[in-house]
Amino acid sequence: MTIHEKTLIDPDRLLTSDKLVVDGVDVSGPWNTMILPRTLKDYDVDFENVIARYGGAENVHRCWQCGSCTNSCTMYALNTDFNPRYWIYLTLLGLKQELLKDRDIIWQCVSCNKCTNICPKDVRPEGVMKALAHWIEDEGYREKSHSSLFDEEFTRQCLDRGRIEDTEVMTRFFRDTRQSLIALARRGWLGIFVARMGKWPLLAHGHLGKFLARVPVAGPLRMLAHRLFKPRTPSWGRTGEVLRQYVREQKEAAHA
Repeated sequence: MTIHEKTLIDPDRLLTSDKLVVDGVDVSGPWNTMILPRTLKDYDVDFENVIARYGGAENVHRCWQCGSCTNSCTMYALNTDFNPRYWIYLTLLGLKQELLKDRDIIWQCVSCNKCTNICPKDVRPEGVMKALAHWIEDEGYREKSHSSLFDEEFTRQCLDRGRIEDTEVMTRFFRDTRQSLIALARRGWLGIFVARMGKWPLLAHGHLGKFLARVPVAGPLRMLAHRLFKPRTPSWGRTGEVLRQYVREQKEAAHA
């Protein structure tokens, strides 16, 4: 019979023959592939609990492997290697090394929540995918994604001052992700965004006055002022300290 999900099997464990005869019986065709046995010993019995400590993955233990999550998954429809059911299965068995083979695609979850809505056991697979992605980053198996770096800077400002300052968020994000503002303005999305505002054609045709009239002034001046004098929520000191202490306790509990 055909071997389903063959991509989940290591290539060196697959034996394929164009012509296969076993005990005098020709079993060529869909029976022409055999799988070498293996014994797994490198499992972590506590791994399920480690992932369950991350927010959103608390119900990972409820999974009964019905496959509804993968069947409904937006990403699985585009890439069959993206398989939430399989990754939850590996999590429950504690097979970290098997899971890490897919560390470059687990983070591609688009949070459509189709899997969470259809799950009959309220496992919330979307939360488990995010938990696995964060665990991979926390353990240093993969560089932090751009979204994680943005979240960290956003959270830092909220905890420190009770609000964010847009310019500081953007500049620190571009610095941490090693993106060049000049390159983005010339060839990247930033240049495209500005061009679509409809100002450059005016300048190209010599209408300097009309171009300057449409250039926003108040916004950049306000952003410059906020860079010099950081905005802060009134009486944030005590509240901020309580929240920072809570975040520290949650992180310690997650890694206990």
